[in-house]
Amino acid sequence: MNLSEQPQKALVIFSGGQDSTTCLFQAIKEFGKENVEVVTFQYGQRHAIELEKAEWIAKDVGVKQTLIDTSVIKAITTNALMQEGAEIQQEGDKPNTFVDGRNALFLLYAGIYAKGQDISTIYTGVCETDFSGYPDCRDVFVKSMNVTMNLAMDYNFNIRTPLMYLTKKETWKLADELGVFDYIREHTHTCYLGVERGCHTCPSCVLREKGLNEYLAEREKKDV
Repeated sequence: MNLSEQPQKALVIFSGGQDSTTCLFQAIKEFGKENVEVVTFQYGQRHAIELEKAEWIAKDVGVKQTLIDTSVIKAITTNALMQEGAEIQQEGDKPNTFVDGRNALFLLYAGIYAKGQDISTIYTGVCETDFSGYPDCRDVFVKSMNVTMNLAMDYNFNIRTPLMYLTKKETWKLADELGVFDYIREHTHTCYLGVERGCHTCPSCVLREKGLNEYLAEREKKDV
């Protein structure tokens, strides 16, 4: 089999949360489960339960998972997402859970790994519609990172962001269309405080639950 005949593969940046799990099932739909891998990052997050969820889901779905330790970032930046006991609050236009450079680091390391596995397509669940104001969730950032990685490694990466312009309600709708609405609702973790099934108050829980309630209300209207 020559290179042109080899099956295309995809890598998903995977946290075990709603968005990355939706991206995982989107990738499986497009590439087939046997051609999809996930990469998960341990960066010192206080909600380490997401690592357990990510491992469980990867095993349950049957895809290869690679865990990458990037916790060195704790030595050079401080934020509420990595500081145990810190109060989560809004600081200007974004909450203090923003981790400087996190998504840039994730994409770079994912790209290094992907190239070594002959994978060019990378999925990430970032979104600039319903989000917490993180600058590294914007489309302009992802596109610039895609160009930078292509130049840095002389490789044709294709970073996909299927949720970029979806509201959280629309993300739940996509999960429903993929046939995994109940699975994602039951098994994914989003809470910044690491509370099983959510604290209902942190920015991540608020966004998730608001979108879920909006979608359920819309679905009920259609069923009437």
